[in-house]
Amino acid sequence: MKTLPSQVKAYKRTPLFTEESISDALLNRHNTKAGVWGFICVEEGELEYSIEGGEKYILSTSNPGIVEPEVFHNVRPLGKVTFYVEFYS
Repeated sequence: MKTLPSQVKAYKRTPLFTEESISDALLNRHNTKAGVWGFICVEEGELEYSIEGGEKYILSTSNPGIVEPEVFHNVRPLGKVTFYVEFYS
């Protein structure tokens, strides 16, 4: 998985999501704007992170996800989960 570039800075964070409160937008194909990176931080449980093109990762407290600008992706809870997304530019 990619890493955040050293020159980007955090500017926004989502509220905490759970397997019950996750929005349909995150469950379905979506992307970030040009120049915007995402950092998916799982606080509890596991989340499947699928990137268009066939890459899939299981995210957990020890394995966060990196969202590249303009790359389509979606997430799916694997049971009970708590997570948020932090945005960088």
